[in-house]
Amino acid sequence: MSGLGKLLIFFGAILVLAGLIMLAAPKLPWLGRLPGDITYQGKGFTFYFPLATCILISVVLSLILYLFRK
Repeated sequence: MSGLGKLLIFFGAILVLAGLIMLAAPKLPWLGRLPGDITYQGKGFTFYFPLATCILISVVLSLILYLFRK
């Protein structure tokens, strides 16, 4: 049962971090508008895929998790 408790605490911490990031996101205007983010504007719709932003977030999270494992 302690394994389940640790898992719930871990997911709770992830949700808290996600909430903090959402609160801080408006203060980071460059996030989501990096070179490499794909934007296509057609007739009546806009397609947006933040490729560079996803890669940046993935690298930062990978480094943080790597440092916590040591």
